[in-house]
Amino acid sequence: MEWADGRRRCRWANPKNQRYLDYHDHEWGVPVREDGKLFELLLLECFQAGLSWECVLNKREAFRRAFDNFDPVAISRYDDKKRQALCADAQIIRNRRKIDAAINNAAVFLTIQQEWGCFSDYLWSWTKGKTLHEQDKTRSELSDAVSADLKRRGMRFVGSTTIYAYLQAVGVIESHEAGCFLAAEESE
Repeated sequence: MEWADGRRRCRWANPKNQRYLDYHDHEWGVPVREDGKLFELLLLECFQAGLSWECVLNKREAFRRAFDNFDPVAISRYDDKKRQALCADAQIIRNRRKIDAAINNAAVFLTIQQEWGCFSDYLWSWTKGKTLHEQDKTRSELSDAVSADLKRRGMRFVGSTTIYAYLQAVGVIESHEAGCFLAAEESE
């Protein structure tokens, strides 16, 4: 594919959606160690289950508004009135089970933070702080293990495929395709 700026990108990057291109070029696969950003992407990945990431990304600002700027403390305290308001919000994905999971997962996220000092330490402990380099996968032994542990802790909508996508998004797994201008060398 020919790109207007001459750079080659991963096949999934939609050249007609600037928001999606910006996500590919500046966020996807960049190692994240800040808990607020890790929670934001986890919440969004859980809503993505069964849908396209582009759909969720296009609603990101609406999610930010609806979910108190992705504040896990605030979200963990949502009551039934707030749940009903979220279910009625046409600007986000109005799936009751996913909304309930987001609230539940916020509480589990906070518990992991307390146990580990920060969620980042928990997440990056799975790879001893290193970024893995993999292409052409939708799940792995790592995503299976992280998914199983998060489920054991009580999180929902965190199947292995969802967690694999999350690990790619936050840079635990680097998956830019060969030829993409962002593809990393494995020696990093």
